[in-house]
Amino acid sequence: MSIDAVIFDLDGVIVSTDDYHYQAWQALADEEGIDFDREINNRLRGVSRMESLDILLERSRRDYSEEEKATLAKRKNDAYRASLNNLAPEDILPGVMPLLTELRRRGVKLAIGSSSRNAPRILEGVGLGDFFDAVADGNDITRSKPDPQVFGLAGQRLGAEPQQCLVVEDAEAGVEAGLAAGMKVLAVGHAADDPRATAGAPDLAAITAEDLLKL
Repeated sequence: MSIDAVIFDLDGVIVSTDDYHYQAWQALADEEGIDFDREINNRLRGVSRMESLDILLERSRRDYSEEEKATLAKRKNDAYRASLNNLAPEDILPGVMPLLTELRRRGVKLAIGSSSRNAPRILEGVGLGDFFDAVADGNDITRSKPDPQVFGLAGQRLGAEPQQCLVVEDAEAGVEAGLAAGMKVLAVGHAADDPRATAGAPDLAAITAEDLLKL
C-alpha cells in the first residue's frame, strides 16, 4: 500500500531538546550524588520519564521509594520545562520544514507520535502548535516505546491503516515501536544505522518527500 500518512517522533526528529533533557538529568544526578554522563543519557532516548529515572538510579548507592522517585521525576521535569521557555522556531532541525511543507502539498497526513508529556508545549514553542493533523503523546498513553501504543493511536487519529503509515524515529526503542505497530520506519540520527528499519538517513535534510513516499 502507498504511504498516506507520516508519523514523526518529536525530540531529535522535528526539534532537538536533547541538551535540555541532558542538563536537567545531569543536574538531578549531581544533586543526588549519582554518576551520569552522555553515554547513559543516550539510553534514555525514546523511553518514558519514569523509565529514564530508573536507568539513572542504576548507579545510585541507595534505594528510593516510589514516592521519592515521583519527587525526583518532578524535579527533573520542572527543570526541563523551565528550559523550554528558550525554544523558538530556529530550534526546528534542518530539513524539517521543507519536508513537512512538501508532504502537506502532496496531501499526506501528518502526525506527531511522542512519549513526551511536554509535546504540546514544545510544538507551541517552535511555532508548530497547529501544524499537524494529529498528535499522540505521553499524555494519551499508558505504555511508552518500544510498545507501539503511541503510533497506533496516532494512526487511528489520522484515520490511516498501519500499512499506509510511515514512522520517522531517531531512537532504537521508537524503531521497534513503529515496526510493532505494523508500520514502515525511517530511522534518522542516532538510529540511522538500525538494521531493523525500512530505511535510514542521517537527518531529514538528507531525504526528499519523493524519496520518503517510495519507501
